[in-house]
Amino acid sequence: MTLAPAYGAESPIAELLEPEDLLPLAERRLVGNYRQAPFVLDRGKGSEVWDTEGRRYLDFCAGVAVCSLGHAHPRLVAAIAEQAARLMHVSNYFYNAENARLADELCKRSGMDRAFFCNSGAEANEAMLKLARRWFFTKGEPDRYRIIAFDNAFHGRTMGAVALTGTPKYREGFGPPLAGVTHVPYGDLDAVKAAMGPDVAAIFVEPVQGEGGVIPPPKGFLPGLRSLCDEHGALLCLDEVQTGIGRTGAFLGAQHDGVEGDVIALAKGLGGGFPIGALLIKERLNGVLSPGTHGSTFGGNPLASRAARTVLAVLDEEKLIEGAVTKGQRLAEGLAALVKEHPTLCVGQRGRGLLQGLTLAQGVDTRAILGRARAHGLLLTVAGASTLRYTPPLVVREAEIDEALTITSRALLEMKP
Repeated sequence: MTLAPAYGAESPIAELLEPEDLLPLAERRLVGNYRQAPFVLDRGKGSEVWDTEGRRYLDFCAGVAVCSLGHAHPRLVAAIAEQAARLMHVSNYFYNAENARLADELCKRSGMDRAFFCNSGAEANEAMLKLARRWFFTKGEPDRYRIIAFDNAFHGRTMGAVALTGTPKYREGFGPPLAGVTHVPYGDLDAVKAAMGPDVAAIFVEPVQGEGGVIPPPKGFLPGLRSLCDEHGALLCLDEVQTGIGRTGAFLGAQHDGVEGDVIALAKGLGGGFPIGALLIKERLNGVLSPGTHGSTFGGNPLASRAARTVLAVLDEEKLIEGAVTKGQRLAEGLAALVKEHPTLCVGQRGRGLLQGLTLAQGVDTRAILGRARAHGLLLTVAGASTLRYTPPLVVREAEIDEALTITSRALLEMKP
């Protein structure tokens, strides 16, 4: 039997890894379920990234609000390297010091009591859904399983999470959706009241709808949901996957409204780029997910937990949550100025902290502007049908915000006839 040559410079595989070969290799071998940019990113530092051709980009996507400390933050790099050399994974059959410490820190910052760890936001929301329904099952109310969610909501792409997601296109083609989910308009408290009933187990809500178009809640909406849940004995489930970990200028997005959930889902910025999700619960809900009812093989392993603990430490040391307020204000004001500067192309700016959106006028090609911004060195994402989403790292500098605004204006100018 002839063995394949060892991987190295002499290997045929190595030839494929030349920079000019990487893009066609990726296009040929990766499942085509994403609309990827036509270049290969190679390295990053702070809010900047470079592709394999050496082109520099200002990263206001940040892995879709994931890279909270930017790229290659020295504290995070060192912590991951040190932990990888010490203990990387042990499964959840054993305690490990890092996830115990992380659970303690997250509970203290959120007002919650216990944590379950997983790998992503979708997993955290899936766990939240299962917990909400099983809570009433354990109380002898097995028929109380209906969930109220919202139009335009986004909770992930697993079958349970996508059933909660309020945009039908995400469910199309996947067969019958999970039963027992009622969608109502986001921000419409009267619609929620009308949908409430004795069979409602929980309300799922994002403190700011991110993927739906960067839509903050109207004043009083989140407190109103809290009151309705208290009145009907339902659980308030906060999806803080995108809004948590300081993104909006508070540790949790719902803290702006003084609202505390019964269950909270976290992910994205928690690991600063290292995959980790978390479910935080009140003590009275402990035991609902008893052994065997739910789990996550990699969830809360020492490496991911150490990364997340380092993110929390840097948030405090560099005052990044406070910075999200001031820098978010600078970004919001700059985007509002662009709306005035380009009234035929832009109709509004909205968001909280460093989660901001620039909404384009009907008929404007949002992806064309995204492409022009990218060509000039600014990475953004599209949220909803017509909103450019700005989620820079929390370490972004004010000069970089100004540069992003200048590039956006240039991209808009190029769209004018």
